[in-house]
Amino acid sequence: MKRKLMEKFYSIFGDNRNAKAYFAPGRVNLIGEHTDYNGGHVFPCALSIGTYAVARKREDNLLRFYSTNFKRLGIIECSLDNLAYNSADRWTNYPKGVIWTLKKKGYNVTTGMDILYHGNIPNGSGLSSSASIEILTGFVLKDMYNFSFDSIENALIGQFAENNFNKVNCGIMDQFAISMGKKNHAIFLDTANLDYDYVPITLENEQIVIMNTCKKRGLGESKYNERRAECEEALNELQSVVNIDNLGQLTEELFEKHKNAIKSPILNYKNYICQNHKFTQR
Repeated sequence: MKRKLMEKFYSIFGDNRNAKAYFAPGRVNLIGEHTDYNGGHVFPCALSIGTYAVARKREDNLLRFYSTNFKRLGIIECSLDNLAYNSADRWTNYPKGVIWTLKKKGYNVTTGMDILYHGNIPNGSGLSSSASIEILTGFVLKDMYNFSFDSIENALIGQFAENNFNKVNCGIMDQFAISMGKKNHAIFLDTANLDYDYVPITLENEQIVIMNTCKKRGLGESKYNERRAECEEALNELQSVVNIDNLGQLTEELFEKHKNAIKSPILNYKNYICQNHKFTQR
């Protein structure tokens, strides 16, 4: 794969001198849906499929992006001096968002880059292709510019970029699982404080099957932000009668006692479903 991508980089950008290859996985979540932005527990694991990149520094401020998954879009360019979200830039808003975040957090990205991406995660399949690009881009820049952040900070950088640049109010699970993934292990993660444990996944006569239904899923185009806003509204109403910082702290007993504080029957029902399907440590 590395040789093929180096050859592709050469054909797209003219040469591949000083270029390096990188990889970040995708992820699947085994238990715990819509709990990571509510301070709950999740149980994801990284995958063997993911996103590859070949990248090198430039001597100017130009950023040139190319994806083998979107060949018809060709090279998409922008400048370090003008890192702004642009819907016309399509998928490149994910790596742009990471570079924007690094600069915002004081990391000195001094030059542009040529960077080629190749993903073998089916697009829109719910296996976090966007978070994979974010974590991969963070690692590329860390390596190229000798930045000192660790893998947890890289996950937080990716989440910040998605929340504030791409305006998708995701939790931390996707970026954390990809950045912190460990072979043959899942991660038991408390999203309220980022405490985590690696849990060995030993499958003798069983297999985990990931099925692609071909139903495209994009968080930015879905009702994901709406769902999060509903959870935040319900939390605000519950906080008027019970001392909790997030919905992950809400036990079934507390919910039953105070559920009438949630004025909307729709929000009440949705949080009932969430509460009765949440993942807690036993």
